[in-house]
Amino acid sequence: MTSATIVAIGEPMIEFNQARSDDASTYLQGFGGDTSNMAIAAARLGAHVGYVTRLGDDVFGQLFMDLWAREGVDASGVTIDADAATGVYFVTHGATGHAFSYLRTGSAATKLSPGNLPQDVVGGARLLHASGISQAISGSACDAVFAAMDIARGRGAIVTYDPNLRLKLWPLPRARAVIFASLALCDWCLPSQDDATLLFPGAAPEAVVDACHRAGARGVVLKRGAAGCVISDGRRIETIAACRVTPVDATGAGDCFDGAFAARLMAGDNPFTAARFANGAAALATTGFGAVAPLPRPEDVQQLLNQAVVA
Repeated sequence: MTSATIVAIGEPMIEFNQARSDDASTYLQGFGGDTSNMAIAAARLGAHVGYVTRLGDDVFGQLFMDLWAREGVDASGVTIDADAATGVYFVTHGATGHAFSYLRTGSAATKLSPGNLPQDVVGGARLLHASGISQAISGSACDAVFAAMDIARGRGAIVTYDPNLRLKLWPLPRARAVIFASLALCDWCLPSQDDATLLFPGAAPEAVVDACHRAGARGVVLKRGAAGCVISDGRRIETIAACRVTPVDATGAGDCFDGAFAARLMAGDNPFTAARFANGAAALATTGFGAVAPLPRPEDVQQLLNQAVVA
C-alpha cells in the first residue's frame, strides 16, 4: 500500500456507553479516541489516512482493526502488543450529566515510544496529526509524539496539533509545558474553547489566537462550538460563524473538525476555505450520537454549506 497522505498518532479506546433507558446495566459498545476519530473523519471525507498506535492482542483490538478496514484507514502503522490490553472507557449518565471512567493505565497505546515508532509510515505522510491526549497517556508516548513531529518536520510535512487538554490525564503545569513545546513545532494549532479557557484564562478569542502564535504556532484555528471558529494564518484573521443544526451530542465534534480541516488542506483548499468546510463537518457531527457514527460524508457537508449560503 502507498504511503498515507495524512497520518494520525494516539490512543484508540473502546467505548461502553450506558443506555439511556430504565435498564442502567445495559451498555452500548462504540469506539472512541480523539485521533482515531480524526482519522476516520478525514477518511470519510476522501483523504488517504493512516493511523499509528499499539493495540492489545484481544477482541477489542480486533474490533478496531475491523473498523479501520471498513472506514478505509491504513493500519500498517498499528502494532499488536501481546503483553498489554486495548484501552476501554465507560460513559454513565446521571442527574448532573455524563461521566467517564477510564481503564487505560498500562494499555498497549501507552507503550508507544520513539524506539517502536513506525518511522516509514510517519515519514511518508504529507500531514501528521497529534494531540495532547496522545502525549498525556504516558511519558514514552509523549516522547513518541515529539519524535514523530521531528520526523514529519524533517520531511517537510504539515503538522497539525490539537491540545485536547484533559486534566484527568495530567496536571495542568505539565500539560501546559508539553502543549507549549508542541505549539512551537506545529503548523496548525487547533485548540477548543475549553482548551483556551484552561491555557489562557480570561483571554478573548483573538487574544488566544495571538498567544498561540507567540508560542510558535504558525497557524491557529480556535474551535468555539456553537460560536463557530476563529482562524489565523499569522497574517489574516477571520471569524467563521457556526452552521445552524439541531445538535444532540457534541462527542467527537472537535475531532471531526480536525479531520475535515486536514482532509481539505490535502485536497488543495486554502486554510480559510478548509476551516469553513471543517466548521460545517463538525456541526453535522453533533446531530447524531457517538463519536464515529455521525461523522459526515463530503456531500452532506457541502449540502449544509450550500444551505448556509442561501440562508
